[in-house]
Amino acid sequence: MPAPAVSGAAVTPFDCHRGHGPYAGVAGFLASIAADRPRLAARHQVELHAIAPWLDRTARPAAEEEPIRFHPARRTACLAYGAAEFAASWAGTLRRPVTVTFEHVANADETTAELLDTLLPRIAATPLRLDLRDDGTADPAPLPSAPDAVRAALGDSLARGFYHHAARVAAHGRAAVTPGGDLRQWWACSTGLATALAALDRADEALELYDEARAATDDPKINMSAAYATAMLYARHLSAADQDPAQARHWLEEALRLAEGGHDDQRHQVISTVFYEQGLALLDARAGAPAQALRLIDDGLARLTAVLAPGEHPQHLARLRHNRAQVHLALGDPEQALADLDTVIAHDPGNSEYYVDRAALHRAAGRTQPAIKDYGTAIRLGPHLPEAYYNRAVLHLERGRDERAREDLEHALAIDPGHLDARIALVNARLERGALDAAERDALAGLALAPKEPALLCTLGLIRSERGEPSEELFTQALEGDQTLVEAWTNRAAVRFERGEVSAAVADLDRAVALSSAPEPRFNRGTALARLGRWEEAARDFTDALAQPGLDRALRRDLRAELARCRNARSG
Repeated sequence: MPAPAVSGAAVTPFDCHRGHGPYAGVAGFLASIAADRPRLAARHQVELHAIAPWLDRTARPAAEEEPIRFHPARRTACLAYGAAEFAASWAGTLRRPVTVTFEHVANADETTAELLDTLLPRIAATPLRLDLRDDGTADPAPLPSAPDAVRAALGDSLARGFYHHAARVAAHGRAAVTPGGDLRQWWACSTGLATALAALDRADEALELYDEARAATDDPKINMSAAYATAMLYARHLSAADQDPAQARHWLEEALRLAEGGHDDQRHQVISTVFYEQGLALLDARAGAPAQALRLIDDGLARLTAVLAPGEHPQHLARLRHNRAQVHLALGDPEQALADLDTVIAHDPGNSEYYVDRAALHRAAGRTQPAIKDYGTAIRLGPHLPEAYYNRAVLHLERGRDERAREDLEHALAIDPGHLDARIALVNARLERGALDAAERDALAGLALAPKEPALLCTLGLIRSERGEPSEELFTQALEGDQTLVEAWTNRAAVRFERGEVSAAVADLDRAVALSSAPEPRFNRGTALARLGRWEEAARDFTDALAQPGLDRALRRDLRAELARCRNARSG
């Protein structure tokens, strides 16, 4: 697909109409930059190849990869972030203003709209300007109608994780046929639509489609697939309140029953049976029977290995070993889990999920540098997973690498502004550096998305306290949301103590001490008790605090001084 040049002050318009598919218009724009800046493009290869697949000359069509799992819907936000970073880097090098026109923006696919929304704020300070035109012209490319073209477009969109487009293609194709007229096409569109709807958090509608399929045909292969898909809806995709392990198990057992006679090829029967049994293993693990789950997975691996040729379908085997690693963790065997993950990554090195899981194991074992390396690989392959950025930031904070942690936290929030853990960590990092204005700005941004988030309310209270502004109400609101928040009890006590309400401060610190063995609440309560002349109780708090391991030198010195003061007061 040729890309218009972007070297002039005005650029040939890019057509964004969703009739041209996901990333219409923006894919061509990014491809033109990639041609102009190949070195820059090399640093964003994963997202560019996902958005503009013709740039990857070695890639097979996505639908031909036979994926055994689908991308999460949020992946497009990660792609948009990486692509916007790429385009903004290029825009920052422009020496004169360039205006790029995008047409039919009002009728753009959701992926295109998401990317443009992500890009606009990133280029505000650059010479690049986007001319977004919202004319209401008719669809310039009607969706495919030939059965083969429909299935190809549907398979490609599902495999690439572009679920809105997949749902449109599937609904369009499904409307053109009936179960009686073309059962194969009708089922392909029905199950494709259900898959897209489940990914878009519309699992109830997907469930109705499988019910409709069972009512429309007694074809054993279709009913087998529908049974397994229904089981996964009940196990994974329905809302938490509607998930039903018993229903999931019922439909898995139905799929296994149908698999016994549903395949002409014994080899395909084994593959289907093994994967249906992985659903049972999932349910067993969740039900607190990991040993039973492990037996199912081990047996499945043995049978799958027996029917697959060496090197055939490595992703299938990798998925089972990944499942087994999770079960080994549930059984309290992290080393065996790590061995499985090492094997999984060797078989399927391009899956970011595996690196995230292995990083978590390294982190739990105190192997910080290997964990940081795995999170970095996951970010590169993901691409740009906010959770990987956040987890890597936590490790950087533990090692005192505050600037690297801040960069990772800002990346996580740029991709997912609603990532509360990252928001809280960034606010606290800014507060520790004394950057009160930036900390307050981030805290308020988080509270705009989650107005009652206790940790953010507590941190905002700390910021206001540092400025000498009223903060008690913020700590109280935080405690209304989370009675276990030690920091809120401790800091509300500090406010009350400073105001002379010492007994009220002691009451708050009683709650903090009951929740935490940390020395600070005991030091504070001892100080308040001493103010009230309750020397013996104060001395007990200072003594208990001194017994805690890992005290820093300054706190140890202050505790000893206060304990001596208590003893002097009692003896006097």
